[in-house]
Amino acid sequence: METVAKEFEGKLPQKIINEAVAEAKKRSCSKDQLKKIIQYLKEQYDDARITAGEGIGIVTAESFGEPSTQMTLNVFHFAGVAEVSVTQGLPRLIEILDARKEIKTPSMEIYIKKEFNKDMNVVKKVAASIKETKFADIVTEFTINLSKLQIEATLHQNRIKDLKLTPDTIAKALGEGLKNVIVTSSPNKITLKAKDAENELMEIYKLKEKSKDIFIKGIKGISQVLPVKKDNEFFIVTAGSNLKEVLEIKEIDETKTSTNSLFEVLAVLGIEAARRTVINEAKKVIENQGLDVDIRHIMLIADIMTTSGTVKGITRSGITSGKSSVLARASFETPIVHIINASLVGEEDQLNSVIENVMLNQPVPLGTGLPGLVAKMIKGAEKGIPKGKAKK
Repeated sequence: METVAKEFEGKLPQKIINEAVAEAKKRSCSKDQLKKIIQYLKEQYDDARITAGEGIGIVTAESFGEPSTQMTLNVFHFAGVAEVSVTQGLPRLIEILDARKEIKTPSMEIYIKKEFNKDMNVVKKVAASIKETKFADIVTEFTINLSKLQIEATLHQNRIKDLKLTPDTIAKALGEGLKNVIVTSSPNKITLKAKDAENELMEIYKLKEKSKDIFIKGIKGISQVLPVKKDNEFFIVTAGSNLKEVLEIKEIDETKTSTNSLFEVLAVLGIEAARRTVINEAKKVIENQGLDVDIRHIMLIADIMTTSGTVKGITRSGITSGKSSVLARASFETPIVHIINASLVGEEDQLNSVIENVMLNQPVPLGTGLPGLVAKMIKGAEKGIPKGKAKK
């Protein structure tokens, strides 16, 4: 088997050869069978390769742009599981390709480790510990005591019990979140009173509204959690995202947990993971619409967006601003700005790409326009000597 592998070295990527050999050993294949398998893989690999001089950027733009816009019917809608909604269709695709830092519906898929993912009770506890709990979520009633100029909040006993909270821990969280406020707790109530108030009644109403949004427990940013069963295991779908803090929970399977926020992935896991997220998210949108785009086109877009070491959108301030050609930058948006800036510093355009040559009505350096034709002259041909008798 090793001799067969050596025979194909340099003709196929080594990883493909190694995987084929490992699989052949597992299935007890003969030497001839392995040779046929690798030969078939080589044919498939050669068919998948792009021809030298192919305009891959144009082909990608066509094959990605046309299905994602003109053939997408359900473009402006929200789709999701129960109360957890996620942007789909064209709006989501624009978010990905523009590399927007603030997305409309950040969401996570949180997977649980194998030893816990079949126990619904454990999954529910993990979900409850993840969900961001604000003061308003654990209060049944807010009362303003005008005689004492204080707010009395009646606690929701069942919710407090489920979240394993005590009135003292709630009072402590409120004390940290609110300045110049005296917080006192009793088994059923939390009382809030402002230390100094100029317009006392107005201030007490403001304090009531402000206290509702004080963070008590959970992970900030995750407003909804929903345990979902798929393929005989439970995982949690969230509305809101906070990858860094979620990965610190001991029951979480950090190898499978994901978020749809590119910049969170970039900050926590790095540029390679961000590239993979661009591919996964774009692929998900296209597949949800029932369309089919070759994965290589999506991979090319992801490579272009992440090749600089950070995530850049396909915008005038993103990848377009990094192009070396002045005319290519000017062709996208704000042409006058680009041309004036280039002329101020004496920038030169080498005319290496497509758009600038199209502008100047010159052959594009792709396909038949890529090679230059060089004629090999025969000595004496210019003097009228017959071709057969001319000396080279």
